[in-house]
Amino acid sequence: MLRQLIVVIVLTLGSVMVSSVLARDKTGLKASVGQTPVESVRTITHKLDTSVAGNKSLLTKDKATLIALIDEILLPHFDVDYASILVLGRHARTAKPAQRARFAKAFYRSITHRYAEGLLKYVKGAVRVLPFRGHLNKRRVVVRTQVTMGSGKSISVDYAFHKSRSGRWKAYDVIIEGISYVTNYRNQVDAEIHKVGLDQLIKNLKKRGAAALEPPSKVKPEH
Repeated sequence: MLRQLIVVIVLTLGSVMVSSVLARDKTGLKASVGQTPVESVRTITHKLDTSVAGNKSLLTKDKATLIALIDEILLPHFDVDYASILVLGRHARTAKPAQRARFAKAFYRSITHRYAEGLLKYVKGAVRVLPFRGHLNKRRVVVRTQVTMGSGKSISVDYAFHKSRSGRWKAYDVIIEGISYVTNYRNQVDAEIHKVGLDQLIKNLKKRGAAALEPPSKVKPEH
């Protein structure tokens, strides 16, 4: 389940936060800078269809270009630092600022580098943004979508946005079929920190990528 979860995150989150020139969407929420959450997510479909679906042969042969594409789209619009603090949970309170920064970078890289190929499974037109529902909130918004996998099965993928200190809406969590990306990894990070400590976990993430947070039975032996 974890491997499927991260593949879907890379499929969708890796290209979700593209800029939009629109300042208002049907939710009535007005972005103070640049774009609203719903318009950002709606722009996914165009970016995926043009940058990924139309260039699969190139991206398959050139992982560096694939990673660069993810970075170009993701980093400016996804709150890596905030998400990593949520993943660290109570350990964020005792971690030093430098440790939190190193964890954020290692955690992000471990996921994008190991599961970047999952982005190549994207099928043109796979993402459908659902109508907004619920109460409007000027600080936090959840945008719902349905993603059609290669098998034809549709799954629900919700994106949690928050208003950052800069006034921009940024995503920080993905909820797939009711499973939170933050909660899922927070439980595993907590277990690993108790086992080896935060500094060693960061080293493991740099060395073994996302495998450092997989159950032992799923981790291949190192040679």
